[in-house]
Parts: sequence; structure tokens; C-alpha cells
Amino acid sequence: MRPAKLTVNSVISLVLLSLVIIVFHSCNQRTAPRVLVFSKTTGWKHSSIPFGIEAIFKLGKENDFLVDTTRNAAFFDDFNLKQYHAVIFNNTTRNVLNAEQQAAFERYIQAGGGFVGIHSAADTEYEWPWYDKLVGAHFASHPRNPNVRKASIHVTDTTHLSTKGLPAHWERTDEWYNYRSFYPGIKVLAYLDENTYEGGTNGSNHPIAWYHEFDGGRAFYTALGHIKETY
Repeated sequence: MRPAKLTVNSVISLVLLSLVIIVFHSCNQRTAPRVLVFSKTTGWKHSSIPFGIEAIFKLGKENDFLVDTTRNAAFFDDFNLKQYHAVIFNNTTRNVLNAEQQAAFERYIQAGGGFVGIHSAADTEYEWPWYDKLVGAHFASHPRNPNVRKASIHVTDTTHLSTKGLPAHWERTDEWYNYRSFYPGIKVLAYLDENTYEGGTNGSNHPIAWYHEFDGGRAFYTALGHIKETY
């Protein structure tokens, strides 16, 4: 398989390029890599969901991997999941998988699968401790009135593929999550500067994008993605 042909701009970089890393890390020479975009919601439904799907389709076309989409949790079984190099939780909310589906997803990650969480993937499955560790943190709150604000991001790792080319101080407009305690194994790519907006509660230690290896698989999460303009 030839190398990924990355056509990157700073708007989608943190949100999407991570899945290229996950896909090409685990693909073989005989099969085209394939990802699953899962967008089920049982809480707030983000209007940006279809824009995220469109952006991932575009990235797949540019980098020679296939994209499937679903909102059907019944798709989470051993037979279906094994065909994917990565599963993207695209602004999922609240309880989206039952116990049997959760067990299948755990086995998928343990077998070397990849996970990408976009924005409210951290507002998902609060009663599933394994998932909390996979994502790296759970949503606690966000600013209100308005909830979407301009803020500065400190990009602390500019060598990672998803952040390469971004400025060290990156100004963005989005909905900024505060988090419950962070999983100690995460490798932070960027921090949110709470001095540049009102409503932050994590203080000077406010990761906003990270990745890590977990339970046999790989995971990436970014808080960006609430608004359609992110994509």
C-alpha cells in the first residue's frame, strides 16, 4: 500500500488526521483499510454530525481508505467490527451500546483495533468504566450563554502527524469542554488556555486533544467538533 496522501488544513487536522495514523498503522498490503463512523445519540444531537461524516469521506477518498457509517448499535458485534481498522465515535451522546455490544467493542480494541473520539464522544457511556479509560476523560461541563467561544490552544507536540504544521498558539472558536479526571496514560497533544476565555474549570492542566495505547488497541480524542465550521 502506498503512503497516505495527506491534504491537510488546520481546520480538520486535530479532528481527523489521527484516524489516518490508526488506519495505516494496522493495515496490511492485501486489503484496503476501512473505518466505521458511528453517530448514534441518545442525548444532545449535534447538527455538525453530517459535516463530520462528509469530512471523513473526503479524507478517505484522498488517502485510499474506505468509510462506512451507521447509527445502529446492533452493528457492534464481533463479525462486523473485525473488518474495521478504526471506529470513529462521531459526536455520540449518552448510552449508545448495550452490555453485549460493549463487550464486543472491548474485544475489538483488545484485538488491536483503533478508536477515534470526536467532541461529545466524551459525553458518552458514563457508566462504562472501560470506555472512560479508552476515551481518556469524561465531560463535566462547558461554558454557557454562549456555549461557543473563541479561545487559544497551546499545541505542545508539533511532531505528531495530527498537529504537524499547526501554530504553537492556535486560536479557534468551538464549544470548550471541562473534564472529569484524566486517565494517566494519555499523551497530550494540545492544551486549552483557560486565560483566553471564561468558563474553564480544569485550570492550567486542561488537555484538549490526546492519544494513547490502551488494552491492546489505540485511541485518539479531540474536543473540537461541536460546530460545523470545524470540518
